[in-house]
Amino acid sequence: MKRILHFLSDNYLFTGALFGAGVALIFLFSGQEGFTVAIAVFIVLVVIAFTAFDMARDIIRGHYGLDILALVAMVATLLVGEYAASLIIVLMLTGGEALEDYAQKRAAKELTALLDRSPKVAHLIQVSINQSDQENFPESSMESFEDIPVQEVSPGDFLLVRPYEIVPIDGELISEYADFDESSITGESLPVTKYHGDEVLSGVVNGASAIRIRAIRTSENSQYQQITSLVKQAQESKAPTVRIADRFAVPFTLVSLMIAAIAWYLSGDPLRFAQVLVLATPCPLLIAAPVAFLGGLSRAAKAGAIVKGGAVMEQLARVKSAAFDKTGTLTVGRPNLLEIIPTSGFSKEELLQLAASAEQYSSHVLASGILAAAKAKQLHLLTAEYAEETATNGVIAKFDSRRVVLGKYSFVVANVSKDTLANSKDLNLSKPHSGELAVYVAVDGKYAGALIMSDPVRVEASNMINWLHSQKIAPIIMLTGDSLHVAQVVAKELGIDTVHAELIPQEKVQLATELTPRPMLMVGDGLNDAPVLAAADVGIAMGARGATASAEAADVVILRDDISVVRDAIEISKSTLSTAYTAIWMGIILSIGLMLVATTGIIPAIGGAMLQEVVDLVAILYALRALGGKRKKSSAQSAKIAKLV
Repeated sequence: MKRILHFLSDNYLFTGALFGAGVALIFLFSGQEGFTVAIAVFIVLVVIAFTAFDMARDIIRGHYGLDILALVAMVATLLVGEYAASLIIVLMLTGGEALEDYAQKRAAKELTALLDRSPKVAHLIQVSINQSDQENFPESSMESFEDIPVQEVSPGDFLLVRPYEIVPIDGELISEYADFDESSITGESLPVTKYHGDEVLSGVVNGASAIRIRAIRTSENSQYQQITSLVKQAQESKAPTVRIADRFAVPFTLVSLMIAAIAWYLSGDPLRFAQVLVLATPCPLLIAAPVAFLGGLSRAAKAGAIVKGGAVMEQLARVKSAAFDKTGTLTVGRPNLLEIIPTSGFSKEELLQLAASAEQYSSHVLASGILAAAKAKQLHLLTAEYAEETATNGVIAKFDSRRVVLGKYSFVVANVSKDTLANSKDLNLSKPHSGELAVYVAVDGKYAGALIMSDPVRVEASNMINWLHSQKIAPIIMLTGDSLHVAQVVAKELGIDTVHAELIPQEKVQLATELTPRPMLMVGDGLNDAPVLAAADVGIAMGARGATASAEAADVVILRDDISVVRDAIEISKSTLSTAYTAIWMGIILSIGLMLVATTGIIPAIGGAMLQEVVDLVAILYALRALGGKRKKSSAQSAKIAKLV
């Protein structure tokens, strides 16, 4: 009931027409025909005025729809005194438009999530030091803090960034070192370590330690704010897609008017004109397509994809080229244990057990991958007598008589004998490749080995890419901020045609804009993908763990952490589009057939209006087929089954 009331309140014209028709019907049954006529004329004239205004506005914009046919039909039935037929036309016209508006209101109109995430306040450090003393900042000075709007920060200002806060402005790192989560800007899933003097971009998330930076740009010129601006510009530049039914508007209108005019001319009776046009009202076109797309939208939602409107679904069904981000899209987006490299004297299981036992006392992002690997091998975790984590660097733990140090190479070196590490013949074998990260482990002061971490390719990604190739969607390219080497490895594994790596968001937008043939599809995850998702003909965001801003900028949001839903969304869109076209053609053929019969005068206006309702019902019932469709195994399920076989 609440949904019905909400629908009626949002569509005041349809609600008013429905209420007025009900009142007119009451007066008709009570024998007060004069009131019935007056109410009917008033309602129809109001709808005619609204329709004429909208039609004129559309014509000025160069958009010709079906409104002119409905307008002529309403005027004609009024002039010949067929008021009941006029009311039926009004109800079907306003009802169809209401259904269409409801189908389109899923589209996100504002980037509220992106703006909400944007830092509003910066912690300004107030210090008393000379310019010549800045290299020793902050050790040589006394500090106090003041919160100021980020727009008031000037280049050269010193700022405090607290643990896990978003860096508010582009700056130079003053602290000795710090770890940052840059996934929202570059797409890199692994934490990135910056050192004194390195540039830190706005929008990245600070690690577990408070840090100091020196602002090097104003707020409006910083990276995060530029991304926000790009998203807005890209969304504003996207041309609206014409309603599917409007493509039939001009020919159907001309044919209908021609048949009605010929009937009037041959009979000499203007009533014949109205009788034909009642059957020519575009209700099947206005209602069948929205109903089909509503069914498709509902079906897509059940499959785990929120498609923001019928126009998006139509574009998705026609996609001819595709682009993908890497991290979090084609890959899992979480660091995972790739390889265990022990030195002599340690087995892989022992090294993993000791490392996981220490990592259970860590909050670092890499700890979860190591603990998951130990759990998968059903290794027993030791209880530490003593454990201490140095934020962003590593953990020191003591188990019975064994002292375990693990983390970054520099951290391990600082806590055990340098000679045992530097002279180890196994150290070179433990160095990670590009895109990977090593967690070094020392036991009782000696180098014990390393755990190599990586971001694995999604198990369902290969089947999904192969399916796109089978649909003649080409080229398929990768647009990523990650290193070229890692991107090429992933692309080769998945069969992606072209790789563009080490990109900033602006470059992604440019490459996506240049990609042909159109329409093109872009699938991404993270804030850095928001501009290119908005610029693409169809942008799809992996929304299960992705940045909210990307979901707002995208046309389709995948709710499950499963990229095979992209395939499901395309298949459902193709099926929905086919159903919509069939329903429309069915309505057109039936309407034209009945119009030809009406030229003989054997179908009265009110009878024609009722017959038109039958045509509407047939078109709508067929359009509801879009809700159906055979259940198919997802690409992820197929991949897992293939793996077991």
